Amino acid sequence: MKTAKNQTPENAKIYLIGSGIASLASAVYLVKDAGVPGENIHVLEKDNIPGGACDGSGDEVKGFVVRGGRMHEMHYECYWDLLSYIPSYDDPNISVRDESYDFNKRFVSNGQARLLKDGKKIDVSSYGLSLSQQADFLKLTYVSEKSLGNKRIEDWFDADFFTTKFWYIWTSMFAFQKWSSLAEMRRYMKRFIHLVDGLYKLGGVMRTKYNQYHSDIVPLRRYLEDKGVQFDFGKEVVDIDFNFSSDLKTATVIHLKNKEEIVLGENDYVFITNGSITESTDNGTWKKAPVLKGISESGSWKLWKKLAEKDKTFGNPSPFCDNIDLQKWYSFTATMKDSTFLDYMENFSGNVDGTGGLVTMTDSNWFMSIVIARQPHFPNQPQDVKIFWGYGLYPDRKGNYVDKTMAECTGEEILEELWYHLKVQELMKPIVDAGKVNCIPVAMPFIDSLFMPRTIGDRPDVIVKGATNFAFLGQFAEAPKDCVFTVEYSVRTAQMAVYGLFETGKEVHPMYDSAHNPKYLIAALKAISR
Repeated sequence: MKTAKNQTPENAKIYLIGSGIASLASAVYLVKDAGVPGENIHVLEKDNIPGGACDGSGDEVKGFVVRGGRMHEMHYECYWDLLSYIPSYDDPNISVRDESYDFNKRFVSNGQARLLKDGKKIDVSSYGLSLSQQADFLKLTYVSEKSLGNKRIEDWFDADFFTTKFWYIWTSMFAFQKWSSLAEMRRYMKRFIHLVDGLYKLGGVMRTKYNQYHSDIVPLRRYLEDKGVQFDFGKEVVDIDFNFSSDLKTATVIHLKNKEEIVLGENDYVFITNGSITESTDNGTWKKAPVLKGISESGSWKLWKKLAEKDKTFGNPSPFCDNIDLQKWYSFTATMKDSTFLDYMENFSGNVDGTGGLVTMTDSNWFMSIVIARQPHFPNQPQDVKIFWGYGLYPDRKGNYVDKTMAECTGEEILEELWYHLKVQELMKPIVDAGKVNCIPVAMPFIDSLFMPRTIGDRPDVIVKGATNFAFLGQFAEAPKDCVFTVEYSVRTAQMAVYGLFETGKEVHPMYDSAHNPKYLIAALKAISR
């Protein structure tokens, strides 16, 4: 039975569980397109800050922290539409979208030191794929997603594929592992086939002016609060009651951790962000390694597990959250009251800050990569302070220099390993000894959870069959054909939820279809055969 759309938005009440970009986008569309009064919308967030995986915090004394950054590209149709209505962080007369467009015209991604070995640049003009690997690549784009089931990438490609330059570029750029979902890799290949030609230099990749908390989340929050939207922090949702009839499903009560209840009236709705890639993260320090946490410390995963037991259409969280050792990785943010390292990297790579993107050390046991964003990356970052971000895909392996796993390492030890790989130990020793460097490592148990092998139905539909007053949002709701681990995916689910439940006269933005454009297909074919 198709859900009837709301015709009386003026007295509807909406409760958004979680404050990631999917919830914030939903609130924007509810106000702007559905006509729901802002004061009738409540964002329920268990933490004391919004933003989910779009984060960034700190100062030059304690150190800055970015857990990770979402890469953008020109054809994020839903995302750029959303940000076209939102005044930017620095200038209320310019939208976040236009600010980002201008920023990326001035600082164009053109990585000249994409892959390194033994501290030296590797020629990446050829992806190094054999004819059979090229054939496997093409074949994957044309099989059906359903036929792949829960296969892993390593089930499709031969063992040598995982030592090619193509794989090194792909795995470091998107954080796929060889045991990740083959179906998700297929989606990426089809969705981003227009980027394959320039993948080796990060061509077409766009970034925000500042970190994504300040560039995206703060402007969104300002916009929503100006419209009257209520942000209720410290409110953890632990369960939701539903009324199930033969063909309808209706949410009736929201249960909060402090035994508070929100009883839903006949014109009330709940939008649920099920699952989170940054849930249960822990920060270490210069002298302390972060602690790996899990489901017991999470809110969204425990909630989804409870909901999934109530109805099979609510999805199956287990494939996404029950294998922490396969889906964790560790990131780190370095704060330096000195420009020596950035000056060295600019001379070494040929990239000024903000144009190089990922630099990956292919001989690193941790498979470590770093990114030097355009400085300042934070609005409160002094001119003489520089920062960079990095991560390691294999945190349970011992370092090549430091005799510890990455997971066991302090911020200081992670940088020791990095200096070793870049051959800058002597250069950086006096700066470190002078106390001009800090590094905060972060343990992220669920960061790759969205790439875990899954089958159709494990992610619930945004609006499940028979749903009358609720929707699922974010990376673990199903947006057919689009790619998880992107802000575009989250915003698309927001459009699907709002336009599906409310009469707006609007349609969800169609996905950019480069997979059927001969120009991009030919360019991709040439690229993989170089």
